[in-house]
Amino acid sequence: MKQLFFFLASLFLLASCVSSGNKSDNKETENTNTATEAPSVDISKAVNVASLMEIAAENVDKEVVIKGVVTHVCKHSGKRCFLKDESSDNSIRVEAKGEIGGFNSELNGTRLVIKGVVRENRLSEEYINQWEQKTIDQKEQAEINENQCSAELANIKEMRDWMAANNKNFYSVFYVDGIDYEVVE
Repeated sequence: MKQLFFFLASLFLLASCVSSGNKSDNKETENTNTATEAPSVDISKAVNVASLMEIAAENVDKEVVIKGVVTHVCKHSGKRCFLKDESSDNSIRVEAKGEIGGFNSELNGTRLVIKGVVRENRLSEEYINQWEQKTIDQKEQAEINENQCSAELANIKEMRDWMAANNKNFYSVFYVDGIDYEVVE
């Protein structure tokens, strides 16, 4: 009985070694195939940030390709950057996901084409009210200066104006979960 057990255990061990070897061979083949495939970012489909913002609401959770100039890369983690239009003031946040391990700070000022998925963060009316009250409280306690307070209150006013004009009880903030990118000249 013991001999049968050891024989079966040896057989399973041998089978797992053979199977494991085949997996690495397959992985090498996959890597070879990937190297000869076309790039994963189709530059010809790229839209600028302004165009994306016009269609963002209809494309939430859908894949898009956008182009723009990197205006900021988060220093500490490199997990996000901001992409801006060259011809307008529109910008959008891009999170490093998919094949993007992170954004290098050397990308600042570089033109990129990014493939990603549009995401939406809805700021509720209640959240905006709390934000406004917190800003006013911070100003009164001298935790923020007049310029910061004015800028935040102006942003809040713009959000409320948009909500009123669009008959919504939330303000949408769109961003992109980046999957892959290419530097373009």
